[in-house]
Amino acid sequence: MWSSAFTRSFSYREDDDDEDDDEEALRWAVLERLPTFNRVRRGIFQNADGVSNEIEIGDLELQEQKLVMDRLFSSVGDDVQQFFSRMRQRFDAVDLKFPKIEVRFEKLKIDAYVHVGSRALPTIPNFIFNTTEAFLRQLRIVPGKRTKLSILDNVSGIIKPSRLTLLLGPPSSGKTTLLLALAGRLGPGLQTSGKVTYNGHGLNEFVPQRTSAYVSQEDSHIAEMTVRETLEFSGRCQGVGSKYDMLLELSRREKNAGIKPDEDLDIFIKALALGGDKTSIAVEYILKILGLDICADTLVGDEMLKGISGGQKKRLTTGELLVGPARVLFMDEISTGLDSSTTYQIIKYLRHSTRALDGTTVISLLQPAPETYQLFDDVILLCEGQIVYQGPCASALDFFAFMGFKCPERKNVADFLQEVISKKDQEQYWSVPECAYEHIPVVKFAEAFRSFHVGKSLSKKLLVPFDKRRNHPAALSTSSYGMNVAELLKTSFSWQLLLMKRNSFIYVFRFVQLLFVAIITMTVFFRTKMHHQTFEDGGIYLGALYFSMIMILFNGFTEVSMLIAKLPVLYKHRELGFYPGWVYTLPSWVLSIPSSVLESGMWVAVTYYVVGFDPQITRFSRQFLLFFFLHQMSLSLFRLIASIGRNMIIANTFGSFAMLVVMALGGFIISK
Repeated sequence: MWSSAFTRSFSYREDDDDEDDDEEALRWAVLERLPTFNRVRRGIFQNADGVSNEIEIGDLELQEQKLVMDRLFSSVGDDVQQFFSRMRQRFDAVDLKFPKIEVRFEKLKIDAYVHVGSRALPTIPNFIFNTTEAFLRQLRIVPGKRTKLSILDNVSGIIKPSRLTLLLGPPSSGKTTLLLALAGRLGPGLQTSGKVTYNGHGLNEFVPQRTSAYVSQEDSHIAEMTVRETLEFSGRCQGVGSKYDMLLELSRREKNAGIKPDEDLDIFIKALALGGDKTSIAVEYILKILGLDICADTLVGDEMLKGISGGQKKRLTTGELLVGPARVLFMDEISTGLDSSTTYQIIKYLRHSTRALDGTTVISLLQPAPETYQLFDDVILLCEGQIVYQGPCASALDFFAFMGFKCPERKNVADFLQEVISKKDQEQYWSVPECAYEHIPVVKFAEAFRSFHVGKSLSKKLLVPFDKRRNHPAALSTSSYGMNVAELLKTSFSWQLLLMKRNSFIYVFRFVQLLFVAIITMTVFFRTKMHHQTFEDGGIYLGALYFSMIMILFNGFTEVSMLIAKLPVLYKHRELGFYPGWVYTLPSWVLSIPSSVLESGMWVAVTYYVVGFDPQITRFSRQFLLFFFLHQMSLSLFRLIASIGRNMIIANTFGSFAMLVVMALGGFIISK
């Protein structure tokens, strides 16, 4: 009896499993029949109860996205390498290659001309002299007395894809300048020679800001936004790049080969490639990888607003560009403010993503821990503007042994590489007792590297130009921005509307303040005390108009501090190619119109008839329009002053001077 019951029970389970498999196969069959455009936007989602349904990828809610991420990571035991291996295996199954980018720099020389001594001090006479000298130098009248400072001196090298490269060097060795040069973001004040190429193409043949991403040392963020909102905005502005085209090709090949992908991995890859206005899986993924999921809904904050810690801001700066589609990453001192464990986890993630997705990554670190150093494939040792060594990490110690220096067994290799080129610490590593120690300068190291087998191999590769026929069509970006103009405007509009809501106290306070002054003005210029007989009576009415205009004008002064707080972020977004300047300016102007209407309308409604101006509705409307345009001019004037000054002290000085000019020359204090 028990045997037959068990047999029936087991057969029922088998039947249920067969039915589930049949239903799942039916869902995939229905999905496969859809056109490619619709198929890449739909997936099979299994909820927390184990029920599978066909869903739109863009309709996934935040909790559903977290559920997908948790299942993906729990299936690999939080092993990042295994996770990327699963993703790479899916593309390898249909023989789909990722775009690769090889970065070369040849005979790169960067010089700066600077003032030294007392002329370099930020004094008022020096400012006047330097400005005058720069103007005369532009006219080629005076050559100027400036000292030439060499930052990079004829450096050459190759940064290979699918390999993680470490950039080492003491402070002031030129690491930041090299990264900026490779990313195509050098300022105009530097004299540059040599060439930088991506897959054999010069920087003028594509858009380097969209192809590569430079992670700065400075953490510039909007204080009133949360961590998740910051990453979402960054992801929307950068777009998805070539991910969507790769997804279409992957879906087409899998359909032809009859391959059924993993459900959660399929949703993850489709969500990465599609993007969208809502919270994307890419943002949740970066939050989890960088350890920011615990503060995802916390304001970033600044000196005046409590927010996340300094280390979390540094990780947020890194995540802003990891969420984008850039194939080349240049990261400058991303470990500042982070503990060694967090740095190790971030570098480990970058190592596996670089290898699995065939990316090109260069990371500048000052003092990496031994376990962090072992994650890198190649190392570039830079000192005094010259490359001392560039090649595999495993051969770095062999080169210095070739030069007569040995690294102690328990010594951190990264510390050894930086100390052995230092005049103060070099002697302790000398390992040739038969010869007397003599300091070897950086120039001698650079010359010796060219005769070392790694240096010779590098020189031979540089002599052979990159075959442009090997360049993947999707490797280099030719579009200036990640979205079209309409999408950029929509994103910027929603972003600035969010900031207005977060700063609503300022706008409410400004309105209440103006209302309070309007009530006082109404009592001072009361119509029962205003006469119309003499010329002096007209002057009093003119004084009421003048005072009203001054108050409307002065009400826009708050724009100075608000814009100066945003300027570093706006300039960073512009340099990274998030959007052009006018995409920020246009929504900012449109959103200022309602506040101008409210404030100028309130002032006119409160004061016009009480003061005793002409009761005709046309005259009333004229004054309203006059004050509206005056308020708009005031906002624009102080935004202009803030953008020119770029500093609170300078901007306040310029703003006060502008107010003085308007008040004195407005036609009331000094008559025409």
